[in-house]
Amino acid sequence: MSDADADTRPNVLLVLTDQERYDASAPEGPPVDTPAIDRLSSEGIRFERAFTPISICSSARASLLTGRFPHGHGMLNNCHEPDALQANLPAELPTFSEELVAAGYDLTYTGKWHAGRDQTPADFGFSYLGGSDKHHDDIDDAFREYREERGVPVGEVDFEEEIYTGDDPRNADEGTFVAAKTPVDVEDTRAYFLAERTIDAIESHADGDRDGPFFHRADFYGPHHPYVVPEPYASLYDPDEIDPPESYAETSDGKPQVHENYLAYRGVTDFDWELWAEALAKYWGFITLIDHQLERILKTLENRGLADDTVVIHASDHGDFAGSHRQFNKGPLMYDDTYRIPLQVRWPGVVESGSVCEAPVHLHDLAATFLEMGGVDVPESFDARSLVPLLEAGGDAVDNTVDGDAVSEAWSDSTFAQYHGDEFGLYSQRMVRTGRYKYVYNGPDIDELYDLEADPAELQNLIDHPEYEAVRREMRERLVDWMKETEDPNRVWVTDVLENAS
Repeated sequence: MSDADADTRPNVLLVLTDQERYDASAPEGPPVDTPAIDRLSSEGIRFERAFTPISICSSARASLLTGRFPHGHGMLNNCHEPDALQANLPAELPTFSEELVAAGYDLTYTGKWHAGRDQTPADFGFSYLGGSDKHHDDIDDAFREYREERGVPVGEVDFEEEIYTGDDPRNADEGTFVAAKTPVDVEDTRAYFLAERTIDAIESHADGDRDGPFFHRADFYGPHHPYVVPEPYASLYDPDEIDPPESYAETSDGKPQVHENYLAYRGVTDFDWELWAEALAKYWGFITLIDHQLERILKTLENRGLADDTVVIHASDHGDFAGSHRQFNKGPLMYDDTYRIPLQVRWPGVVESGSVCEAPVHLHDLAATFLEMGGVDVPESFDARSLVPLLEAGGDAVDNTVDGDAVSEAWSDSTFAQYHGDEFGLYSQRMVRTGRYKYVYNGPDIDELYDLEADPAELQNLIDHPEYEAVRREMRERLVDWMKETEDPNRVWVTDVLENAS
């Protein structure tokens, strides 16, 4: 690629959050204040049906990096746990970041990594600028040093309004840390720190200190639990004014046994709505805190004259139950709460402002998208499809035409996802979802079928309902097609089971 061509390629800013629900920034969602994300939607495009290929951190992040479904890259569960099936990505797998570096992009990275126990962003072409956390990454101590310089060392702060899982939700010795208020200033939070490091990277590019178009990835460690936020965010949402979601009526009747088991495993069997509302208020506050940091980043792009030349993407690795279905965190439950993700793209001069895309897409489609934006061929190993045609057509390419011209290949009308287990144990699942229906294959237990139009909360499992026999058959066929297309290693045995099932 010539220098002249390189000058026309856009900069790319990817802002990836950790465990952010789709509905938090959706127009029909709860009253969460997200002005920066809303701005990206109004000035760009918002995807209605974006889904993660798997709802667990390491696996989803590895898919984003490699453009492959988890069974294709092998990191099937969290890499930091002792039961990790694969601690690091195979060196021979192409990644979008290494391809961009080879094409002349300058790559920088701040924040959470969690896509390799021993590997770091530097192993995949990024210059790492700090902000990791020891539990997942142990890359550096940049944030700890930042806090020490500010006089509020990490680990030496007394939290308030703490919530823990277990029989005594106020007892730190009981279980997992869920939520709390921290007395530190906003400037002491890791969200603020990550925004500062991102702003530093943007400033460096604007000052000409770095060559080539830039790709910067800002990975916020949040709103993943523990939902720990300072004022004013800790009190921004009143728990007394938060109503339970429809899925809070969950009884687990007719569902796989693991759903009920997970309540006990996560230690939330006895959580009532009053406690969940308190935790959810902190979760929402965490989202707004991060959104305000995104606004600072967007203003920097504008102030330094880079906004028109930079594609800004906001997405999340997966969602969070946060009390929906009475569950905490995520796990082998393939509800939209954890599989449907936010996705907004602002691309000045290309994407029509205020566009909405209803085409079903996957998180790891971004890997192919980044490469097409950079004028780089997509490796054959990718299970991803570039979203650029959708971006250019305002989301209308799902109809297989753009401005009257036929698109080369029809866009799928479904998404495919999987789960392989976490610290609870291995549990093989596959899921296919269309606009109306969702089918979940559970190898060791009852399958699931939901009519999302009649039952958007996914409360009634219709897998054995006689009136849905044809739907069940069609959804199983769709799943078989996805497994064959992606060379899912379970496709031989599972295909035989599903094709012979009633």
